[in-house]
Parts: sequence; structure tokens; C-alpha cells
Amino acid sequence: MFEDASQLEQFKTLQEQQAALEELIASPQAAKNSREYSKQVRRHKELGRILDCWQGLVKCDSDIRDTRELMEDPNTEIRAMAASDLETLQGERARVEEELKLLLLPKDPNDEKNTVVEIRAGTGGDEAAIFAGDLLRMYTRFAERKRWKCELLSASAAEASGAFKEVVFIVEGERVYSLLKHESGVHRVQRVPVTETQGRIHTSACTVAVLPEAEEVEVEIRPEEIKVDVFRSSGPGGQSVNTTDSAVRVTHLPSGLVVICQDEKSQLKNKQKALLVLRSRLLDMKSSEQQKKISEERRGQVGTGDRSERIRTYNYPQGRVTDHRINLTLYKLPSVLDGDLDELIAQLGSFFQAKLLAGGNARWRGSGRGPQARSWRSPRNSSQKKA
Repeated sequence: MFEDASQLEQFKTLQEQQAALEELIASPQAAKNSREYSKQVRRHKELGRILDCWQGLVKCDSDIRDTRELMEDPNTEIRAMAASDLETLQGERARVEEELKLLLLPKDPNDEKNTVVEIRAGTGGDEAAIFAGDLLRMYTRFAERKRWKCELLSASAAEASGAFKEVVFIVEGERVYSLLKHESGVHRVQRVPVTETQGRIHTSACTVAVLPEAEEVEVEIRPEEIKVDVFRSSGPGGQSVNTTDSAVRVTHLPSGLVVICQDEKSQLKNKQKALLVLRSRLLDMKSSEQQKKISEERRGQVGTGDRSERIRTYNYPQGRVTDHRINLTLYKLPSVLDGDLDELIAQLGSFFQAKLLAGGNARWRGSGRGPQARSWRSPRNSSQKKA
């Protein structure tokens, strides 16, 4: 697979880039910009994994050639041993080649970013709002298992305890977006609601949108493009929250996007949180526009909130969780709702990686000017297409 001149040149370029990054990381100036330094270290590790795998493939090819020569030996026992070794080596080569293909897949540039998660109650009234609270707990428990940090940005509480019409929070940690990005879509629940007196099973739904956190340098918001309104917070809250004009509504005039934050006592903090959410939504729109799929992308993430547009079903009577995109059913609903999402997320990751492999999307481009000049060609992540 990796034997022609262009492929060898490609890996030579990777080796040169790795060496250049080593010089940059070792320089006294590197650590002054912590964000850029972290990116360089991550990229260096990524290149190391690719080159180690490539070296393993080269070694497999060398061992296979040597073993084939032994199969010409006049000694019958040596030929038999060589034939057995050859089968083992060919299996190992296939495994290493598959691993290298996965490493060469285009990387989503957002994978390393923190993530803004938006959960909204859809079809189902009060029961959908209760389920939104269940989903919030599921993701925060998953974050605890991963030792990630969660911070509430905005919440619109419903009448029932622990229920939400809408809740927005940010998750910070290592490779958060890469693991959560396939959670976007309509989540459907089938159960007997606490408000049901006749024991009938109801079907309700919530929408989940997973957005990479946008840095200020990625999305510029000019002061004249936003309208900021302040008002008194509503809903549950302590002293000062409901008695001062601390709630903030930020309207982005060009796009019409509106973000409300009212959970902090400080008007300034609420404004900062609102701008964080706004930047993330604008980054999502910007990325979609670059792919000329803005309407498809947004609908692909959250749909209309209708029960039929589901990516996953949580069935309480049967104790099962079914992800309809990959036809995976797990009969461990309580543990999933308690944050045990590893199996679901791993299976989804493998599914979308296989789709990329089938599409032959591992391509390399670059100008060749310095260690940062080349980058993976990254199509918009496939999880945001309509399932």
C-alpha cells in the first residue's frame, strides 16, 4: 500500500515535520504561549504514532520477504515453519495496515476543543422536560467518569423538579468534542411518566446539539453586531439573583441568534457566558456554510424535536438503549443513564471511521513551508449529517 514514490515522499515529509516540531517544542520561547505549545505537543504525539505505525509496516514487509525466501529452502521442516510464520506475518501486516489507515484519516480540527452542549425538550410536554434533566445528568456523570469539568451556562427550568425546557453547559477536558460530537440529534424516551395515572407508556423526545467551543480568534463578534439587554432573572435562585438586573440577553443582529444567560449574580459573568455560547453557535454556522450545508447541518444535529427523527431510543419497560444509526441495542439502560456511555461512543466512533475509510478520504495537502505548513484535509464531521 505505502510503497510508491509519492507515499514514501509523504512519510519523509512527516518525518521532517516531526523533527521541526521537536525543535520548536524545545525552544525557550515555546512555552510562553501555552495554548500553541499544547497544540504543538499534541501534533508531535500524533506524528509519532503515525511514523511508528509506518515503521511497523515496513518491518512486516521486510520479514515477509525474508520468510518467503525461506520457503525455497530444500529442508522440508524449514519450509513448513516458514509457511506457518508467513501466515502469522501476513495477519500482522493486515492489522498494522488497518491501524495506519485509521491514523491517516482526516482529523476533525475541532476534536481537541472543549464543547458546548445544548439540551432542549421537544415533543412530550412535561415528560420531555423531565427527560431533558435525565440527559443532563447522564452527560455530567459521563464527564465525571472522564474527569472532565462541567459548567452550567444557561438553564430554563420547568415546573417538575430537575426538569428543563432548555439547558446549556460547557464541558472542558481532553478530546471532549471528539467523544461527544456523535451525540447530536433527537433522543427519544419510552416510559410511563410520573404524571401518568393509568400506567400508559408515553413517547417523548429531546434534542441535543454538541458544538465545539469557539475561540475569539476564530469568530470575531463586533460590538455593533450585537444588542445586549439586561433584565431581572426569573425562576429559582438565591439572594440577588432575582432582585437585580443581572440576566443578560445577547442578540446577534446579522444572524438573528439570541442567547440568554441568567444563572450568575454578576451581569458581567452572564454576558461572558452568553458570548461564549454565541461564538460556538456562530462557529458551527460558519463551518456549515463553508461546506454549503448550513440548513442540512443544523437539521442533522437537532432535527425538529419530533419523536420520529430519533438517533437513539431509551426504552424503560425493556431496559434497553438502541442507537438507530448503527443498529446497536444495549440492555443496560440504568448504567447508560448513569453515564456509562463508553461502549456506545466507541461503537459510533468505529462506525464513522469506517465510513471515512470507505470514502477514501485520507488525503494530504500542504505548501511545504515549515513545520506548520501542512495539515490534514478535514471534511465536516460526518456525525452532523442527518442519520
